[in-house]
Amino acid sequence: MIETLVSVGLPTDEVLTIKKNSLKGVGCEGGKRVAVVTGIHGDELEGQYVCYELVKKITANMAYLKGTVDIYPSINPLGMESVSRAVPMSGLDMNKVFPGSEKGTVAENVAAKLLADIKGADICVDIHASNIFIREIPQVRIPSDDSGQLLKYAKMLNTDFVWVHDSNAVGEGSIAYSLRQEGVPTLVIEMGVGQRITKAYCQQLLIGIFNLMSKIGVWEGPVEKISHPMVSTDGAVHVIHSVEGGIFIPKVEHNMWVQKGTVIGDIVTPITGTVEEEVTAPEDGLIFSLREYPIVYEGSVIARLLSMRNGEM
Repeated sequence: MIETLVSVGLPTDEVLTIKKNSLKGVGCEGGKRVAVVTGIHGDELEGQYVCYELVKKITANMAYLKGTVDIYPSINPLGMESVSRAVPMSGLDMNKVFPGSEKGTVAENVAAKLLADIKGADICVDIHASNIFIREIPQVRIPSDDSGQLLKYAKMLNTDFVWVHDSNAVGEGSIAYSLRQEGVPTLVIEMGVGQRITKAYCQQLLIGIFNLMSKIGVWEGPVEKISHPMVSTDGAVHVIHSVEGGIFIPKVEHNMWVQKGTVIGDIVTPITGTVEEEVTAPEDGLIFSLREYPIVYEGSVIARLLSMRNGEM
């Protein structure tokens, strides 16, 4: 059932409307509840396809649903319409205003109402994409102070990697942090690249979501076999920055295993036809983040590498 969660008047005589689709199994009103949230950043579109496929499969097989799945596909619709990460007009990052306030700005009002609506769920999956600069393999990011509880759920989601990492996506001000304070285990997904949909990644995560639903008793339908993710901590991740500016030309593929000294790519200057920097791998490991946007400056992130020596395989 599609319900309106937020309806707020705007200065332009328009109305900001945010909706959810609440899918309930017949006779399962007392069952467990899963929340799936995406669209907090308007330029991250990977979650849109996941929500589409999730709703389509559940509605076609309602007899298998033994609980409730609440799907919130577009928390920042104005940002999505304007291809903006932040909330237009205010410029606020939606994922930094939680827990919000119903008496605050539009973004804070939405955050407060969303939090109140999800409160009480048994688990929440918060789907993000990367920005336009870096491509990410499907991964779950969980905070270090809560990793014990969340890790068992994270391993169910069929991602390639679980990163125990105190990033902004899981820190104070985020929906994940605020929901955890309310007792709702929340798993933050990062995958793909901004402003694009990577269907293979979306399908991979979709398999994982149905597996998670099955494990907690919300789904009784068939599920596909999942892969076991690599698990790491910040100490096992090397962030590789550029020393020079120019155009980055990759020489490896994303999600590729490399050896120490492997050339990840060259930074070149077109007008002189010269290589300004040869970027190499500092350790043996997996390239799980790779530069997508070619223009780089001094200090730009080129890649992130999961060290084979330190990671849990």
